[in-house]
Amino acid sequence: MMHSTMRGVFLASSAMVVVAAMPAHAAGQTRQFAIEAQSATTAIGALGHQGDVQIIAPRKFTQSVRTNAVRGDMTVEEALGRMLAGTGLVAQQIGPHSFAITMRAPAPALQPVRAVTVRPGPALMTGERAALSDAAPAAAEPLSAPDEAPASDIIVKGFRRTLMKAQDIKRSAVNLTESIVAEDMAKMPDLNLSESIQRLPGVAITREGGEGRNITLRGFSPDFTRTTLNGMEVPASSDGLDSGGFTLNAGRAFDFHVFASELFNRIDVNKTQRASIEEGGIAGTVDLYSAKPFDFKGFHFVASGQGGYNSMTRKVDPRLTVMVSDTFADDRIGVLVSAAYSKRTVYQEGYSSVLWTSPYINGDSWANSNPTVTGTPAPCGAAKATDCLWAPRLPRADFFGNNQKRLGVTGSLQFKPTDRMLISFDVLYSQLDNDRYSYNSMEWLLTHGPAGNFVGQTPLSFTVAPDGKQLIAASFNDVTSWYESRHQTSLSKFQQYVLSGDYRFSDKLKLDAMAGTARDAADRSELRFYARSSPHFYSYDFTANPNVAKVSYGSYDPNNTANYINALTAANRLNNVVKDNFTAKANLTYTDNKFNAKVGAVFNRRMVRYGEAQGDLPSFAPSSYMQAFPIPHFGDGVVAGGLPTFAVMNFDAIARSGLISPNYVDNTSADWTVIEKTMGAYGEVNGEFDIGGMTLRANAGARYVRTNLISRAIISGAPVQVERSYGNFLPAANLVLNITPDLLARFSYARSMTRPGLSSLTISSPVFEYTTRTVGNLGNPDLKPYQSNDFDLNVEYYFGKGGLIALGAFKKDIVTSLTNSVVSKMVPQEFWAAIYADPRYSPSYQADPAKVPYTFATAVNAPGGNSVKGLEATLNVPFTFLKGWMSYFGIASNYTYVSARDSTGLSPNSYNFTGYYDTGKLGVRVSINKRDDYLLSQPAGNGNLQERKYGPTQVDFSAYYNLTKRLSLNIQGINITNEKERIYDTGDGTQILPREYTKTGAQWFVGARYQF
Repeated sequence: MMHSTMRGVFLASSAMVVVAAMPAHAAGQTRQFAIEAQSATTAIGALGHQGDVQIIAPRKFTQSVRTNAVRGDMTVEEALGRMLAGTGLVAQQIGPHSFAITMRAPAPALQPVRAVTVRPGPALMTGERAALSDAAPAAAEPLSAPDEAPASDIIVKGFRRTLMKAQDIKRSAVNLTESIVAEDMAKMPDLNLSESIQRLPGVAITREGGEGRNITLRGFSPDFTRTTLNGMEVPASSDGLDSGGFTLNAGRAFDFHVFASELFNRIDVNKTQRASIEEGGIAGTVDLYSAKPFDFKGFHFVASGQGGYNSMTRKVDPRLTVMVSDTFADDRIGVLVSAAYSKRTVYQEGYSSVLWTSPYINGDSWANSNPTVTGTPAPCGAAKATDCLWAPRLPRADFFGNNQKRLGVTGSLQFKPTDRMLISFDVLYSQLDNDRYSYNSMEWLLTHGPAGNFVGQTPLSFTVAPDGKQLIAASFNDVTSWYESRHQTSLSKFQQYVLSGDYRFSDKLKLDAMAGTARDAADRSELRFYARSSPHFYSYDFTANPNVAKVSYGSYDPNNTANYINALTAANRLNNVVKDNFTAKANLTYTDNKFNAKVGAVFNRRMVRYGEAQGDLPSFAPSSYMQAFPIPHFGDGVVAGGLPTFAVMNFDAIARSGLISPNYVDNTSADWTVIEKTMGAYGEVNGEFDIGGMTLRANAGARYVRTNLISRAIISGAPVQVERSYGNFLPAANLVLNITPDLLARFSYARSMTRPGLSSLTISSPVFEYTTRTVGNLGNPDLKPYQSNDFDLNVEYYFGKGGLIALGAFKKDIVTSLTNSVVSKMVPQEFWAAIYADPRYSPSYQADPAKVPYTFATAVNAPGGNSVKGLEATLNVPFTFLKGWMSYFGIASNYTYVSARDSTGLSPNSYNFTGYYDTGKLGVRVSINKRDDYLLSQPAGNGNLQERKYGPTQVDFSAYYNLTKRLSLNIQGINITNEKERIYDTGDGTQILPREYTKTGAQWFVGARYQF
C-alpha cells in the first residue's frame, strides 16, 4: 500500500498537468478535438487542453512515441484511445476527471495494430506543451487521483472554446498558421467565410454590396493568395459592380461569398511555406475544410433557421441550415449530408461622381459664358484658369438593388474497411444567384463646351475650393440628364468531387492520396439603357457635405417622364467564365520516433475559359417605357432627408414591347482560354531535438514544379494557340524552439511564387498596326511567375485557458515581378498566319512579322519588385484570473502593420478587436474590424493619379442563449453601425475627390438552432 502511494506521489510530482480540472462528469462528456499526428508529449498536452481534463504523462513513456491524429466529437476516453492506438501506450482513468499514461501490457505477437486515420490534410510536426518527467511506474496500475479542481473553475465552451482550438492548431504547427474552428456542426462563427477570415492577423477583406468578397493577406492583392477546399486548389467566381473594379471574375482571386459558411468547420491560413504545401501563393494559402462523418461519432442532427432584417431595405429574408451525420457498422462507415439556403436583399444607395476630371486634362474647355467665380483658381497651363478646375464627370444618385439566393449542399461518405485504411468521398455544390437592378441619375458634365446633341452645358457660377484646384460647387444651364437603368442577372455554380484515402503499411509508414475535380461556371447578363433629357438647369454643392452634394434642378422635374426625349441601349450582352481544376496527388510519410520524412507528387490542370455575346442596341423614344422611381425611402440611410428620386426604365414594359431581340451573336474575337498543367514533386523532413532543456522542432524541404501553359484565342477568324513552359525550384525551412512549455519562437524561410494574372497571359483581341509596326492589347504568355524570398520571425506565449501574446515580423522580397513596358521584338510565329489573314495587312507596309521586329506595349518580367515588410501582434486574454461572473469575459485582438511601395489592396494598418462574455449557456460578443485606406487603381483614368478606397470600421455583434442542451436562440448583427463604403480619386495626387459614397444598412439575424 505504501509502495503504491509513494509511486503515485512520485509520478504526480514529475508529470505535467495539462489543463485545469472540470466537474466530476467532464471525462464522459462529448468534446470536439482537432489534434494532428505528432509527438506524444505535445499531443497528450493538446488533448488535455481541449478536453479540459488532467493528464499525467511521464516523459519516459512519451519521449520517443508519435501518436495518431484525432479529430471530431467524442469523449475524452475515446479520444485517448484513438490517439494512443498502436503506440504501446494506454490511458487509465485515475479519477473522475484525471488520467495517467502508462505502458500497455505485452500483446500477442500477431495482434493487429489499430491505426486511426483522418481526413487528408497536412501532417504537422508538433512540439511539447510542457516538460514531462522521465520518472514513471513500470506497469499500468491504479494511481492516486490528484486533488479535484476548485468548484469555481469554469467549463470552456462557446466562442472561447473555438479560440482555444484555433490556438492549439497554431501552437502545434511547424509553419506559421492561423486557424478558425467551428464550435460545433454547421456553426462557423460568422455568416460569411471572408468575414471570419478577416479577424485573423494580417488579413483584410474587400467588400461589395456590404458583404465580404476577397481577402488581402499581408498586403498582397487577392491574386497572390491560393485557396484550397478539402485538399485541392479550387476556383470561385461571381459578378460584381463596375465600381468594384471588375464585373465577372475571370482571374485567380477567390470569391469567398460564393459559399455558405455553415458548410465548413475549419479554416487554416498558412502564412509561411512548407515544401509539402503546393506552390502558387506568395501571400499564403487558405485551406477550407467541410465537415465529415467521422468528425462526429454516431448519429447527429442539426437544424437552424434565422430571419434576416436589413435597415436599408426594411425586408426580412430567410436563412436555413440542416446537417445529418451518422456512423454505423461499428463506426467503420460514416455518412454526412448538409444543406444551407439563404436569401438576401441588399440595397446599396448613395452618391457618386463617376471620377473627377478637368476640361484641360480632358482636352476641351468650358463654354465662354462668363460664369460668376467665387474663390481663386490655381495657375495652370490652360488659357483659362477655370479649365484646370477638377469637377465631377457624371454626378449622380446611385441605387444598386441586389436580390441574392445562395444554396450550398455537401455530402461525405467515409469507409474504414480495416484499422489501417480510410477512404473518403466528398461532394460540395454551391449556387449563388443575383438579380440586380441599378438606377443612376447622371448629369452630363463629362465633356465640356457649348450645349448640343445631349452634351455640353452653359456655366452660370463656380465656387473654387480653398486649394484652388476643385469646383466644390457649380451651377449650369443646358445640362442633359443621361439617366442610367440596368438589369443584371448572374448565376455562379460550383461543384467539387474529391476521392481521398490513406493506408498505414505499418506504425512507421503511411500513404495518403487524393484525386478531385472542381468546376465553377459563372454567367452574367446585362441590359442597360440611357434615357436622355431635354436641356435643363442643374447645380451641385459639396460645401456642406464633402461626400454627398446638395443638388438642385430649378423648375425642371427629373421625375416627369415627358422630359426624356431619347433613349440608347448602352449594353446588351452576355458574359461567361468557366473554371475547371483537376488535381491528383500522393504523399508517403515515414515516421521513426522524433523523425518524420515525407515525399510526394502532384498533378494539376487548371483551365479558365472566357466568352461573351452581343445583342441588339436599339435607340427609341423612352417616355412610354419609363416609370416613377420604384424604391421607397431612397437614401434615408445615407443622408438626412434621403436622396432625390428620378424616372427610370420599366424593364417589364420593355420586355413586353419586343424592342430587344432575344438573339445574341458570339463575340469570338473576345473569347479566350488559358490552360495550366503543373507537375510537382517534393521532399520534406521533420525532426525534434532536445537542446538544453528546450525542444527544437525543425522542418526542411524543397519542391520542384514544372508549369506548361497553353493560351488560345480566335484572331482574324482563325484559332491561335501559344504554348510555353518553365520550371521553379522552391526550398523551404521552418524552425520552432519551445523555450519553455508555453513560450516558443519561430523562424521561417522559403522561396515562394505566384503565377502571372490571367489577363497578362491571354492573347485575344490584339491590335496590330502595320504602318507603325506596333502591337497593343496583347497578353504575354512568355511571362514567368512572381518569385519571392520570404522571411518570418515570431514569438508566442500561451497562458491560461486560451491566452496568447504573439509578436511577429515578416519580409517578402520580390526577386522577379511583372511590369508594363514598351519593347521591340519579333512577333511570335504563332501569330504570323493571323497577321497575313488580316485584310488590313499589306506587304507594301514592309511589316512582314517573319522579317522585321514590332514594338510591343505589354507586360514583361522584371528583376526585383516590391519589398513587403510587416509586423503582426496578437493579444488574446480570457479573464479567467478574475472571480465570479467577471471570469467569463475576454478579449481577442490583433494588429498588423505592412510597409511596402503603394500597391493594390495594401492597407498599412489594420486591426481586429473582439470583446466577449461566454458562460457556455449565454454568450455575447462584439467585433470591430478596421483597416486603412487602400489603392484600387493607378493611374485611375481621366487624369487622376490614383483611385483609392476608404478603410471602413466594421462592427459586428453575436449572441446566443441555450434554452436546453439541444435548443438555443441566437442573434447576429453585421455592420450594425451602417458603415459607409467610400471610393475617392486623388486628382493630381494631393486631393481627395469623392468617387462613390454609399451605404448598405445594418443586417440583423434572429433565429434558433436545434441539435441532437
